[in-house]
Order: sequence, then structure tokens, then C-alpha cells
Amino acid sequence: MLSTVLQYIEEKHACPHCEQTLTLCHAPPVHVGDGLGWGSEYLFICLNDECSLFVNGWDHISNQYGHVGSYRHMQMPNSKENYNMMVVGKEAFTGSVVDLEALKRRNVDYQRRQEAIEALDHCVERGQLEPVLAVLLDEGVRIEDRKKAAHLLVPLNDIACIEPIRNYNFRDGHLEQEVNLAIKAVLAAHFLKECPYCAELIKARANVCKHCQRQLNA
Repeated sequence: MLSTVLQYIEEKHACPHCEQTLTLCHAPPVHVGDGLGWGSEYLFICLNDECSLFVNGWDHISNQYGHVGSYRHMQMPNSKENYNMMVVGKEAFTGSVVDLEALKRRNVDYQRRQEAIEALDHCVERGQLEPVLAVLLDEGVRIEDRKKAAHLLVPLNDIACIEPIRNYNFRDGHLEQEVNLAIKAVLAAHFLKECPYCAELIKARANVCKHCQRQLNA
């Protein structure tokens, strides 16, 4: 997605009505004219409120159609196809300008997610907990990949997973249940348990918590 946008950013288009540079915007989900898609996620649009097309369009639409509206010039990316697109207000498209920096940040996040997901295939043999936690604790990752990460907690057998997991609020109840079962298995493998009062890790056979000094049920 970012590479496509960067390619479009390099394109320079001018409005034939005011000669101002067109702005790259996110395309509306529905084509105003025929209800079909635009065929592109992005459009180059003239956002100059002093553009003659935009200024004169209000009177034209009022006289011709009897309602409020005007026009903004639009051009398709990587194409000579262009339209004078009807808009119903001065704010039209001003909120859909492509934020390149935000796209770059999202692309970095996407790349990090993909790297963590790919690392799951080798994390057990390499003893790497980090990619498992990165995938498991990311709501933006597909649930299938997060469940795959949860299933790796037991073979990794690393109690360092417990604290970050316990400090995370899972939205998916089934995933949370799988994670709780995995933690239980990891604790058992280390002969440990969690204190029900202070949540610290203690020996499985302890009757008194060494951290909070509370008496534990046998």
C-alpha cells in the first residue's frame, strides 16, 4: 500500500480550471454517478476553494438542479481520466487527504507484525519468546495467528511470558481461555503457582506466600 502511495505522490497533476496542484485523497467508497467503485483507492482532487470551477459551480447547480452543491476537479492516479465531480459542501474531501506519515507508521507496524508472524515457525527451536508475545498481544493480528502463538507458549516453557500476559486484557474469550491453560501448564512445568492475593509466583507446594505472607489454601 505504501509503495503505491509513494508512487502516486511522485505524480504531479494540475487543475485545468485554476492551475493549482491536485491533492491526493482517499477515494469515496461509492461512485456518486453509478454506484460502482472508482477502480482506485486514491484520487487526485482540486481542494482550492478559489478555483473557478468550485466558485461558479454553486450557482450552476442551483440554477440547473435546484439544490445546493458545486464541483471539484478530480483525476485518476496513473491515468489521464478526469472528471468534474459534484460535491454537496465546502468541506468535501478536505478530511480525506492522504496522510503520508500516518501511512508510513502503519506500514512499519505491518512489517513488524509480518516479521513476528514469520518468526513463529522457528521461535521454539531458537528459544525466542519475543515474537510469540508480539503476535499474541496485538489486536491487529489475525486471530488464527494469535492462537498459533498461544499454542507455542507451552513448548517454549518460559515463565517470562506470564507477567506481560497477565497485564493484557484479551477481547477474545476463547483466546484468553487457551492462554490461561498454557500458563497453567508452564507454571506446572516449573513447579510454581500464582499467589491468589498478590499474583506473585511461588512454589507450588507453598502454604504461605513468601511475598505477602498470606495463608494459602491447601
